[in-house]
Amino acid sequence: MTVVAVLGLGEAGSLLAADLVAAGASVQAYDPKVATPAAGVTLTASDAEACAGADVVLSVNSAADAEEALRASLSSLKPGAIWADLNTATPALKERLGSAWARTADVALMSPVPGRGLRTPMTMSGPAAGDLAAILRGYGADVTVLDGPAGAAATRKLLRSVFYKGMAAAVVEALEAARAAGLEEWLRDNIATELIRGNAGTLDRLVDGSRKHAVRRREEMAAAAELLGDLGVPARIAGASRDWLADLAASSE
Repeated sequence: MTVVAVLGLGEAGSLLAADLVAAGASVQAYDPKVATPAAGVTLTASDAEACAGADVVLSVNSAADAEEALRASLSSLKPGAIWADLNTATPALKERLGSAWARTADVALMSPVPGRGLRTPMTMSGPAAGDLAAILRGYGADVTVLDGPAGAAATRKLLRSVFYKGMAAAVVEALEAARAAGLEEWLRDNIATELIRGNAGTLDRLVDGSRKHAVRRREEMAAAAELLGDLGVPARIAGASRDWLADLAASSE
């Protein structure tokens, strides 16, 4: 039986821990904010205690805590243990973790964990990625291993986040402005229609159209940013769009 330590029992960590227990792993965990873990998960009093005797450590606490959690646990890690960092962090942080413990894996969760749990698509890189993939696949995980150092998986995750989280921020800003203008329901329906209509050619139209019509769209987004200001809504995304279009316009001159 594989002994897995899970550091952090937030939304992702708790679901992964529960699925690992259900699949037959022995799970010991630590989270200072959790008093009652999922059934079958052994709660410990510290990161180091959770890691004692573990074959695999899944660090799912936060990027801010990831490095300290590893350093606090080094004396408890048994030889050959795999330290897997699942936090959304920079490639540089993933590399620092690898310099502190050789058997590391950079793990990027490539979709939301709720509803999928351990079957959430994972992309891994780093020296222990292959071994970690073999272990987790045995418990039902969906894993893709990259031929690259720690940080390679994080790079893909963060580049994807620029689009997904950026798109989400644009929607939030647009709906906030529409609410102020009394047009939220109309815009919500419009956005939903456009998302449903999207297909493989949408990407090319977005990119090619932005380059071809950069000057006109720059002025359009400048006007949009001004409108948001009049409505009392910070034009963070609209302003950034205006500036990107200005750069595209300048590069084509």
